[in-house]
Amino acid sequence: MDAREVFAGEGYWVERGLFSRDEIERVRERFGEINQERRGVVDDGVIAGDPLAEFPRVMMPHKFDALSRDWLLDKRLRQVFERLLGAAPVAVQTMFYFKPPGARGQALHQDNFYLLAQPGTCVAAWMAVDDCDKENGCMRIVRGSQDLPTLCTVGADTAESFTDVTVPVPQGMTVESIEMQAGDVLFFNGSVIHGSGPNRSADRFRRALIGHYVTSEATEVSRYYHPCLDFEGNEVSLGEAVGGGVCGEFVGGEVRMVGVDVSGRGNH
Repeated sequence: MDAREVFAGEGYWVERGLFSRDEIERVRERFGEINQERRGVVDDGVIAGDPLAEFPRVMMPHKFDALSRDWLLDKRLRQVFERLLGAAPVAVQTMFYFKPPGARGQALHQDNFYLLAQPGTCVAAWMAVDDCDKENGCMRIVRGSQDLPTLCTVGADTAESFTDVTVPVPQGMTVESIEMQAGDVLFFNGSVIHGSGPNRSADRFRRALIGHYVTSEATEVSRYYHPCLDFEGNEVSLGEAVGGGVCGEFVGGEVRMVGVDVSGRGNH
């Protein structure tokens, strides 16, 4: 099968070595600077001793950082998306996750729960900035979940996840670990169930630069993700979907909720 058939059938595709080691090193350096400047930080309530207190997520860096904007609109990402989707999507978000040793992961979730792109869905480009495996908390994907509706959430284990909601794995489906090398990019459908475990390594980061996009047929997306851009950097006029928000809200590690419906979103 070609890449488009794999993406349609399994919900994701890994493009190996899309960015060079030199480019990755520059990304590491730049986000080290952004971390020192504390720009783009949105997570509150990080408790003392949590590794994410020193290395919080960075949201929407493309709005203030040229490297991030250039990456979001990079022609190589566009070319892969065109192979997978048949058309270029519209760019709406960037994020950077540091995930230092000892940091919690993010419970299984679906991105379009937050972006609310419709019709169609959102899609992601998730670039490994470090080699990643099970030990340091690589991405985990439920293969074939791209055709599911947006599922109701239940409480997550916040000893393992910095978010307190998750979606249960449907019967008959399994979670697979996606091991990657720095410079690889994981592309996946916004309905795909995915997440990651804690970084249990002694001394390895698991950094990632992430772009979110909406497919070309979408006419609206959550207000948080405006303004929307085409790959030439021009603003695209899309409607504002009601609701949605940041892709995963941070909660302190002292909270622990498992199996409790906390979605507040009704039927999905």
